[in-house]
Amino acid sequence: MDDREYFERLESTAETPDELFEHFSRRSIDGRTYYVLSDARHGVERGTVVVEAADAVVRGYPSIPRVLVLDSGVAAFFDDDQTVVAEEKLNGFNVRIADVGEPLAFTKGGHVCPYTTSRVRDLLDLSSFFADYPKMMLCAELIGPETPYTTHDYEGINSNAVRVFGIRNRATGEPLPVESRRDLCDEYGFPQPRLFGWYSQEAVVEGVREAISELDDAGREGVVMKSADGTEMIKYTTESHHHDELVYAFSLPFDRGRDFFFSRVIREAFQAVEFGEDDERLRDRAHDLGESVLLPAVETIREVQAGKTAGERHTVRGDSESIDALLDHLRNHSLTVEIESDRHEDGERIVEFVKVAESTMGRTQYFLDGGTYNE
Repeated sequence: MDDREYFERLESTAETPDELFEHFSRRSIDGRTYYVLSDARHGVERGTVVVEAADAVVRGYPSIPRVLVLDSGVAAFFDDDQTVVAEEKLNGFNVRIADVGEPLAFTKGGHVCPYTTSRVRDLLDLSSFFADYPKMMLCAELIGPETPYTTHDYEGINSNAVRVFGIRNRATGEPLPVESRRDLCDEYGFPQPRLFGWYSQEAVVEGVREAISELDDAGREGVVMKSADGTEMIKYTTESHHHDELVYAFSLPFDRGRDFFFSRVIREAFQAVEFGEDDERLRDRAHDLGESVLLPAVETIREVQAGKTAGERHTVRGDSESIDALLDHLRNHSLTVEIESDRHEDGERIVEFVKVAESTMGRTQYFLDGGTYNE
């Protein structure tokens, strides 16, 4: 790789190419080599990819800060005269789709996901878009009950679907303005997240609160607020999403529980204060939060006690080649995968599998067998 050339194109804050590129890792898929930055370094985003054969840089997607108090947070983040756009934040798997000789779906960490690549090729008219905009990338979410990563039920989606929430220059990461992106997605038939509205800074808090209330009732994730030019973004999530994340985390308590717990409880606390909840409503929230922690942990302990496998269960469907590539991809990332069902229906292969939570299984069995817990 010509370090000097790509160093200049990445506009890093590092003093030398070596200082930056020592953090890149070499990867390959189907004989195609690329270099990935797994963590943000020297002003370059996590997940940034260099594909030398295609002379392409694919910038990582920027981290979106979270606001805990809408009223003061929005006022502090956006300028008084800015128009703020509110769109739904979907609970799915975030990828960037770029044509680097062929369209590939890159994960947040910069890896190529073979399954998601196959699905976006099937679900989106990528050839037409990239013929017209070869230097752009689509920022998208794979959603639905049948994905190998994050599963969530959405009305009208029986397997999986794609929602495009951004279009950016792949080399610089510069986004299209929201209106231009929405118009372009409509032109190419790309489904997008729900648009709640365009607001002045004075009106956005009320608009987002109404959206959050509606989304909370539907068990959905939350809202992303963006400046009209797409360069500034913050997110805000629902109570039901906080609880869903805790259910997930404490179904795998020794793999996920601690990492998830504090931040979700803090979100709950600030949201309860901002929404001015009375004692009765606060107790209801506390009760639901407690159930989200205790019930899944108890269920997992009982499953391990009964000799069952603890882990994340997923269903995927598609052609055999892409599913085999997915399973290899997961195993190459040091995940233990157990196949529970492998069948064909209507010309598609359907696989149900578990990503085994080895720490949870091992430590749970250890304590069930009388092991001691050192605090």
